[in-house]
Amino acid sequence: MPDGILLLIPVLLLILAAEFVNGWTDAPNAIATVVSTRVLSPSRAVIMAAVLNIVGALVTGTAVAATIGKGIVRPEVIDQHVVAAAMLTIIIWSTVAWFYGIPTSESHELIAGLTGAGLAAAGPSVLLWEGWQKVLIGLGISTFLGFSLGVGVMTGIYWLFRRTRLSLIRRLFSRLQILSAAFMAFSHGSNDGQKFMGVFALTLMLGGVMTQFTVPIWVMLLCGGVMAIGTAVGGWRIIHTMGFKLTKLEPVNGFAAETSGGVAILLASAFGIPLSTTHCINASIMGVGATRRFSAVRWGVAGNIVMTWILTFPVCGVLGYFFAWLFGIIF
Repeated sequence: MPDGILLLIPVLLLILAAEFVNGWTDAPNAIATVVSTRVLSPSRAVIMAAVLNIVGALVTGTAVAATIGKGIVRPEVIDQHVVAAAMLTIIIWSTVAWFYGIPTSESHELIAGLTGAGLAAAGPSVLLWEGWQKVLIGLGISTFLGFSLGVGVMTGIYWLFRRTRLSLIRRLFSRLQILSAAFMAFSHGSNDGQKFMGVFALTLMLGGVMTQFTVPIWVMLLCGGVMAIGTAVGGWRIIHTMGFKLTKLEPVNGFAAETSGGVAILLASAFGIPLSTTHCINASIMGVGATRRFSAVRWGVAGNIVMTWILTFPVCGVLGYFFAWLFGIIF
């Protein structure tokens, strides 16, 4: 068996391991609110999220996957060691955050890990500014737009239903939140679901299995299935933090947060912008909670989440650089 294929197999397994961890820490974003409001049981929510994540990735194109796979670092000057270093970075950082129940952004871990590993392998010329522009735009969309939409949608609902009995609002939005959760899961697949598919396809190209960058359907199904298993196995820690600790959520609040987050994510996906779905839904939940009263959001919990977001880029960049340097010596 050629050396390239021998190396390809463990790197692909590392990608699937990172996708599994993504199911622990990032994929639960899509169903955290619908589980916390008890509109759906965890098992039903996981099944719905798994199916609609795959559907979202299948029907919305592969623009985000292409940005990750060939828009962040130059694929022609890196090798499989760079991808392996980035995946190992994600696995370590996400597992630590998951242990403490803190939702992390696998998107930013992936981008930072690839960047650090690419710099170790080929220097600053490996970076592609066009892809990084999309990353910076995604930061704005996920945080500011997510929060603003959360405030706007929740305020609009308050105004529209200001004379409606509370019991009727609860019954109505208990049903509507199933639709908003499905929309959020679909949107999650359209953006976050594509990222590891993009890395998987990039690795197949680096290993000589494919001559050009494409994302086959079997890659989409494999990555989506592994992510769903990860969510089912370990997603409850993140669901608990987002759905119970950040602010108190009723079905109407969950509907507003999921709708706001889903709209922001789909907007980014349409332009091939990789954003943090973690940032997006958390910002939307904060915006929804703040409309009730500012103190309704537990800002101490929010601060821990934001601090993890801030640390993700430098920590994962350094880890990616170190592992790529180490693999360069070993291999």
